[in-house]
Amino acid sequence: MGSGQTVTVFGAYGHTGRFVVARLRERGFVPVLSGRDAGKLRELAASEPGPEVRPASVDDPAALDRALDGVDAVINCAGPFAVTAAPVIEAALRAGIPYVDVAAEIEANLDTFTHFADRARAAGVVIVPAMAFYGGLGDLLATAAMGDWTAADEADIAYGLSSWHPTPGTRTAGAVSGERRGGRRVRYTGGRLEYHDDAPTLLKWPFPDPMGTREVVAEFTMADVVTLPRHLSIPEVRTHMASEAARDLSAPDTPAPTAADENGRSDQTFLVDVVVRSGDTERRAVARGRDIYAVSAPLAVEAVHRILTGRTRTLGVASAGQAFDAPDFLRALSPHITVELPS
Repeated sequence: MGSGQTVTVFGAYGHTGRFVVARLRERGFVPVLSGRDAGKLRELAASEPGPEVRPASVDDPAALDRALDGVDAVINCAGPFAVTAAPVIEAALRAGIPYVDVAAEIEANLDTFTHFADRARAAGVVIVPAMAFYGGLGDLLATAAMGDWTAADEADIAYGLSSWHPTPGTRTAGAVSGERRGGRRVRYTGGRLEYHDDAPTLLKWPFPDPMGTREVVAEFTMADVVTLPRHLSIPEVRTHMASEAARDLSAPDTPAPTAADENGRSDQTFLVDVVVRSGDTERRAVARGRDIYAVSAPLAVEAVHRILTGRTRTLGVASAGQAFDAPDFLRALSPHITVELPS
């Protein structure tokens, strides 16, 4: 448990940020609420008596320093992360505390690995980007599926989402990423990222029962193409998205997620199917759960808990599967996520 340790949540009043704040409380941490909008922070604080409010914006380093003063860790939930990640990481390095974020933006995650790896390692600070449904979960599943393999030929991560009602933050982050890559698509092949103008293709993916075979948009590339190759020797990493979820995301009139239970979760369900192959042999790891935004909270909070209790495998910038014991981490996510791992 958190034992009263304090964790600043930057972007605490956002959709995912609220789930993170609630999960921190459940785990015994003391959340400190931060973000740009002081009014929204005070409104959130009023709904749950006790949390400290420390407004800050990414263009004010002194305010960020105050937001992180005396805390044990920071979780960044404020997108677009192309704008927020670097300033909050800089503040975390000045404070000497671990940083975790829930970024799904491919380019923002690349920036974190590129610009902060050496500095974070030298400072003895752990930084884990993409510690969320996209990027973190797939990396943990692929790492667990690899088991004793030191290399594989390819990895496929298929997302079987019943729907995808994007938050405003998701739409904004997607627009920023699209602008950064000039509207091109991205893939990871031959051991490197490639940008291309190929049209999307459809294929049938054999999801485990009870979902069964579904149509997916092939190479609907997500943050997993950044997180897996940081530590797994796999030259081909592909991610695929259920067609109905891809259509939801692309439609401008798809509404934001709405609460369907007392915890604020939507009724969306997911199945993440990860298959790694070496020669003619393949290994599979599967995760099932509900609400891709809500489930990012136990992922991020479990990461902070393990960092603060010394259960990490490396210092510096690391993806989830690189930083933690993947099978043990996944088992700790029960009952939020149900996993099936290779025996």
